[in-house]
Amino acid sequence: MWKIAVGFAIFAAISLYMIMQFGDQVDMSGEKHGADAIHAPAETK
Repeated sequence: MWKIAVGFAIFAAISLYMIMQFGDQVDMSGEKHGADAIHAPAETK
């Protein structure tokens, strides 16, 4: 039982660290379809 608690604490610490480091740059919205799914770089002239 204590292993579950330790694993959760480690997972929570890693999650909080990532949120603090990357802030609003992390995309947590899941799969994208349609116009949102385009990853092509913008055209340069």
